Amino acid sequence: MPVPQRIALTVPNSAGVQATIEDAQWAEAAGYDDVWFADINGGDALTMAAALAMSTSRVRIGTAIIPVFTRTPAVFASTAHVLHKVSNGRFILGLGSSSQTMMENWNGLNFEKPLTRVKETTQIVRSMLAGEKSDFDGKTLHTHGYRQAPLPDGGPPIYIAGLRGKMLEMAAEVGDGVILNLFPKKALPKMMEHIRIGAERGGKKLEDIEIVCRHQVMVTDHAPRIKDLFRSHFAPYYATPVYNKFLAWAGYEENAQAIREGWAARDRNKTTAALEDDLVDEIASIGSAEYCHDRIREYADMGITTHILAGVSPDDAVATREAFTAEHFSF
Repeated sequence: MPVPQRIALTVPNSAGVQATIEDAQWAEAAGYDDVWFADINGGDALTMAAALAMSTSRVRIGTAIIPVFTRTPAVFASTAHVLHKVSNGRFILGLGSSSQTMMENWNGLNFEKPLTRVKETTQIVRSMLAGEKSDFDGKTLHTHGYRQAPLPDGGPPIYIAGLRGKMLEMAAEVGDGVILNLFPKKALPKMMEHIRIGAERGGKKLEDIEIVCRHQVMVTDHAPRIKDLFRSHFAPYYATPVYNKFLAWAGYEENAQAIREGWAARDRNKTTAALEDDLVDEIASIGSAEYCHDRIREYADMGITTHILAGVSPDDAVATREAFTAEHFSF
């Protein structure tokens, strides 16, 4: 059965916990289907997910993503168990590898074998949620003798984030859904093909997999200013090895190289300038409400099923959120 189209709002709100709760309540009342946490510094997403679960009744609550390096499988399993219960089955555990910057610089961890670590974490957490006693020796993880109470309905689904081919294939094969982020639109058919390969490897059909994407969307009358904000905000993202390699893999080798060189030289102008207007337009949807509506519908036609709205301008956030309420948008 084909996966239905869904519109979601990005949380948390940088203003804090109460503002995040109010955003989720507003989204639920306005007809949004989901709220999804971004992987950012600040408030812990899994803790705040519990607060949202207790403050809403209908919207799904997902994480896109929680890095697998920062918690053990037993901690993930026990936390997901509680979140599944308090949300009445509305929680989705979205896992990913994150980046060298967050794992090594922020957390002091070794960013090694990310694909294997994500896969093994997913396998272990799923078995723990089923109440199985742990007995696992992998390449990156091992656990023995842990057991928790099973969830009779199977517990929360586990979605996996991917950028390039091998991770996308593994995400579709092992995960219950796939999470995408910050890709140029021209690269989406290539990404979908890898998702299809992974799905078939796991005995699934592509059309049966929920594909979640955090879209950079801004409804605005000031597109040049928002594009400059996008450059300033995301050039450092694309300077990290993970996203720089992804940008090159997506067909933008020269841009990736310019970003890499500019970042190494601490030349901010060169780094941001590498995100040229045409490339920004490939990654982000910035313009009128009608333009943004059409762009999201185009992504839906290309295979994305759950559309998380995010943006870089607080000044335009209200207009963007309002443009995608149930009153103003449908597929």
